[in-house]
Formats: sequence, C-alpha cells, structure tokens
Amino acid sequence: MDLIKNGNLLRKLRKEKRLTKKELADKLGIVAKTVSKWETGHGFPDVSTLSALSEIFGVSEKSLLCGDLPQNKQESGNIRRTKFYVCPSCGSIMQAMGNCEISCCGKSLKPLQTQAPNNEHTLTISDIEDELFLEVSHSMSKEHYISFIAYLGYDKLYTFRLYPEQDCAIRIPKAYNGSILYYCNQHGLFAYRITRKR
Repeated sequence: MDLIKNGNLLRKLRKEKRLTKKELADKLGIVAKTVSKWETGHGFPDVSTLSALSEIFGVSEKSLLCGDLPQNKQESGNIRRTKFYVCPSCGSIMQAMGNCEISCCGKSLKPLQTQAPNNEHTLTISDIEDELFLEVSHSMSKEHYISFIAYLGYDKLYTFRLYPEQDCAIRIPKAYNGSILYYCNQHGLFAYRITRKR
C-alpha cells in the first residue's frame, strides 16, 4: 500500500466534497489531526472508518485502498453495446452502455453473456397492428421463470420486468432491426436478432 498515494486521493476527495479536515473529522467522530496524518501519508484509516469514508465520498472501499480512481475511456454511447447485469442474491436488473463496475448485495457483478435460443427458451413474434407481440414459451413458476425481456435497437432500449406466475409476453412498438434479449433465472441470457423489412 502506497500511503502517499492513498493520502493524495483522500485529500482530493475531501476537497471535491468541499469539506475541511475538521468537518470530515467531525463526520467520522475523530480529530482533525488524524485526517491530516492520512493525507500526508503518515497513517491510514482502519476498516470501520474506511467504510464510512467510502459512504461520505461515494467511492468504493477498493478504490480507497488502491489510492486510485480508474477512469474508463470516453464512451460514444452506442446503445447496442448495452450490457445487462443480474444480482444472483436479490434479482435486481441493471444495464450499462459502457465499461463500469457494477455491484449489488456486496458482490461485484459481471455482464451477462448472451446465448442462442434453444427448444426450452423459444421466442415467438407476431404482428398486432402497430406493435410486435413477443412471447417466450417458458415456465413462470416461482423457482424457474423469465425475469425480463428487452428490445435493443440502434436508438432504443425497452426493458420489461416480468414476475413469476404472470404471462411471459410483452408488446413493443413495431421494430424492424434489433435484438430481443430475455433472461431465464436458471439458464441465463438469450438473444434473438430481428431483421425484418418494412
């Protein structure tokens, strides 16, 4: 651990929050001299204080320990690069268009990898007036179900949350190109490419 590097980061984060050493110390229930020691590289917060600093500064404990806030390259915002994440503990669904660190329930999450539909996870698409009716033939029991269906086009993203014991079907505005993604809580993320003529 590079205490000077860690101290520089703590100073930078404190100044970004426009806190004096005393104000930060008061929030942590310590003396300002301790904050000064950290920032000059003559000490480092203990584990309980590290958690409080993470909360105050809005950064991960890992970043505080490393003394660095890694920056991703500027993303052009291409919606087709959207990645989906699902927490294995609580089932929360998250999505991101760029590279980022996603965590939930204290665990780091990896982006879901897509796979081709199979016989147990088939998608049916029907035209109904100005909409597409999407239906996945799949069990919707409390133990085994499709938790979301999404349409990902060149400039649109629709995500529909589904729940056990409801129909596994949605309607979206008529689309001609893009991908339909649907997530089975036991078998992962499936992707079906739409290529239709107007």
